[in-house]
Amino acid sequence: MNLTGKTIVVGVTGGIAAYKSCEIVSALKKLGASVHVIMTKSATEFVTPLTFETLSNNRVVCDMFDGNREWNVEHISLAKAADLFLIAPATANIIAKVANGIADDFLSTTIMATECDIVLAPAMNTAMLNNEAYKNNERILRDRGYHFIESESGELACGDRGKGRLASVPTIVGTVFSLLKSVQDYVGKSVLVTAGATKEAIDPVRFLSNKSSGLMGIEIAIDAFDRGAETTLVIGNIKAELEKKIPNGINLIKTTTTDEMHKAIVSEKKQDYYIFAAAPCDYKIDYSKNKIKDKELSLKLIKNIDIAYEIGKAKNKAKTIIFAAESENLIKNAKDKLIIKNADMVVANDITKDGAGFDVDTNIATIITKDKQISTSKIAKKELAKIILTHAQTL
Repeated sequence: MNLTGKTIVVGVTGGIAAYKSCEIVSALKKLGASVHVIMTKSATEFVTPLTFETLSNNRVVCDMFDGNREWNVEHISLAKAADLFLIAPATANIIAKVANGIADDFLSTTIMATECDIVLAPAMNTAMLNNEAYKNNERILRDRGYHFIESESGELACGDRGKGRLASVPTIVGTVFSLLKSVQDYVGKSVLVTAGATKEAIDPVRFLSNKSSGLMGIEIAIDAFDRGAETTLVIGNIKAELEKKIPNGINLIKTTTTDEMHKAIVSEKKQDYYIFAAAPCDYKIDYSKNKIKDKELSLKLIKNIDIAYEIGKAKNKAKTIIFAAESENLIKNAKDKLIIKNADMVVANDITKDGAGFDVDTNIATIITKDKQISTSKIAKKELAKIILTHAQTL
């Protein structure tokens, strides 16, 4: 992941979550971005400007009437220079100002003058987040094309529990990167992604399968392609409308059974990354050429080939990323799979949680490698795809 050549303005407002902005600025700087920080007066009560100046290597602006400001009109020059404007944390106050066109300090003035993508990461008490006045302001800004990174749920600074915590640093940085995806950080790399469910025929009219829609794998393949990778997408059974999302230029291979998917993968040239987002059937049965009409039926299941395991054994220098959809012992089971399948990263999710798992547009994931573990809040699979590919480059 590389943000070299990109200028990001980070607005920090007055909330306890302001301390997390230090991590955000540091992460963006390490990715090569030029980061400029604007703080509201209230924000300086939580974190000193010197902290952000040290992290960003740029002067922090706090005062509209700073006598040491540059000769040019600084809020205009920053607005023009920015490739992306991020406000994190974004309080109810700054969101109300922006929604209603109020420009009474340096941050709100610069926001009004900018024409680049603007991203708001709200952080506030749950009651404030649910207040109709706030929700109306958010609707106004969404309608204008502003981007929002949803708050997380958990224990808040005030002691309450609920939604309102600032989104995690990986989620925020991943969103910033996705909006600056003109950066082609996968150029020269080959990525093979699997998606969807495989089907194992029982007889001419029946089959074994599962609930996988294919969305997660398709989003990963699209993002890899957008980032310059030579991308191969091997699909099983997917929702019909999802195939329309796959852009021309991706090498699309259609398969039905788990054996077919495995053969398709090994028939391709060696890849730099294998990302196993499909849900192949673990078992198959002896196929009946005629429709089975027995009143009672017992099926003898035969263990299918484990695609990720087989590729993991012979991957050489390639990186393999697997998924672990679990209903219990999430982290332990995911870590076990990481070792057993000789994988470099596992994306684990608890399928019993609302908004996670199969056949939904969102997921709640824990990304695990041999030396780190990062969790996300409930996010769109499209955004999770970007986070996965970003972390894959660190393997």
